[in-house]
Amino acid sequence: MEATAFGSVRGGYVPRFSRHLRPSFTSYSFLGRQCGAVLNSTSTVPAKGLTFNCRSQMEPVNGDMESFSLMMLSPLDGRYQPKVKELQPFFSEYGLIFHRVLVEVKWLLKLSEIPEVKEVPTFSQETRAFLENIIQEFSLSDAREVKEIEKVTNHDVKAVEYFLKQKCKSHPEISKVLEFFHFACTSEDINNLAYGLMLKDAMNTVMFPFMANLCKAFCTLAKDNAHVSMLSRTHGQSASPTTLGKEMAIFAYRLGYRAQRTSEVRIFGKFAGAVGNYNAHKISYPEIDWPRIAQEFVTSLGLQFNPYVTQIEPHDYMAELFDNITMFNNVLADFDDDVWNYISLGYFKQLTKEGEIGSSTMPHKVNPIDFENSRGNLYMANQNLSGLSMKLPISRMQRDLVDSTLLRNVGVGLAHSLLAYKNALQGIKKLQVNEIRLTEDLEKNWEVLAEAIQTVMRRYAVPEPYEKLKELTRGRAVNKENISSFIQNLDLPEEPKSKLLNLTPHLYIGEAENLARSIDEVLGPLSGLKIN
Repeated sequence: MEATAFGSVRGGYVPRFSRHLRPSFTSYSFLGRQCGAVLNSTSTVPAKGLTFNCRSQMEPVNGDMESFSLMMLSPLDGRYQPKVKELQPFFSEYGLIFHRVLVEVKWLLKLSEIPEVKEVPTFSQETRAFLENIIQEFSLSDAREVKEIEKVTNHDVKAVEYFLKQKCKSHPEISKVLEFFHFACTSEDINNLAYGLMLKDAMNTVMFPFMANLCKAFCTLAKDNAHVSMLSRTHGQSASPTTLGKEMAIFAYRLGYRAQRTSEVRIFGKFAGAVGNYNAHKISYPEIDWPRIAQEFVTSLGLQFNPYVTQIEPHDYMAELFDNITMFNNVLADFDDDVWNYISLGYFKQLTKEGEIGSSTMPHKVNPIDFENSRGNLYMANQNLSGLSMKLPISRMQRDLVDSTLLRNVGVGLAHSLLAYKNALQGIKKLQVNEIRLTEDLEKNWEVLAEAIQTVMRRYAVPEPYEKLKELTRGRAVNKENISSFIQNLDLPEEPKSKLLNLTPHLYIGEAENLARSIDEVLGPLSGLKIN
């Protein structure tokens, strides 16, 4: 794993794999050591009479990530890990534990600032620094310690509380207030804020930059090819010409709009106890305005406060976020399908890379694999995200645990999305416009000028314009000569007749070129996309 940027984000922290988070291969067992258990055991799996011995056939050399990845069930952690590693600090088990620790520590610090909670005196600067350092220096070793505690507690959030108590039991100030870790909290008070921070920071740090890069790539395609005339196809049939650039501008605008809507989603948090009523808070300190304290605490982490909740924050914002990402992905999938067809038609060539193979049997092939991989990962992403969007806002009565296992998969849809974005960007870099092929198609389809001719005829009151052009063109071979002959015989003023005679499929593009060239102005800046 490579180092990831570390810094404060509106009172929270972006986790990192820092100098003490660069493990050897054997350290990857921080996910509960299940991986190490598998790799160090002997398993016999019946498969057509064959046996598979994990230890003898698959035991990796220390430090060999490639061997380790061969044992992963998910390609996101195996084959594709190098392409989605930016999301690991957020959505791995380590990332979840880190954010839980962050919330628990911040809550103890908040309690020390409430005058009515006399049992937790105002901490000294040294003590505050000690607690903040637990967050800043949180390591894989710390995460492993939490997982060891969880083996006993069989409760992941309680394990974090016990870890912090162990960490602080020798500190002179904090040791006196250890029981105020997790004070009046239900597990979901910690979890909902942890997931909110994970999503917000992952979107702002990783996802939005790639969304913006896609929009910029399409804007560049639009402007560079604004003038390149192209035959349109409606219902698979030849239609009024456009320009390649204008078609790319459409995708730039659609993606940009959806990215902007995604950045407008507000991520909510709750901190109201077991059923959202501050029951434990009120019975302990009835004089404190706990809803106000909760709002201050949640907003101090950079999240929006939800005042009306059950045991859980109802996840409506997650549904909104995932729906927006799904719609962004659908636009990109539309592009992947279109560019696949354009490559098939020969409108684009693909730059080749030395040593790459397109087909194991057909040496000539240069397959559009980047766009196909993008398309497949968008499908996987949207299956995950749309499923989460449909289920997460539904929870029986004041709480059920269905969301607990679902939430552990929020990184899956984002990781498949990220992989799709990278594949699409990689594919775009390989595209090379084949203007000769584009011109050939236009020259073969003079019938597309029928729309222009019959519309001008309408303006000058020539009888039955549509019907006459239908008789000339429908189901018949049309070329420059018979189109010109038809125009010559029309009862039109000289100027419009001359314009029609000089018109070609290549020139019949309306405002397409101008629309393509103005995409930056219409779309506006996208570099500052972020959830506030």
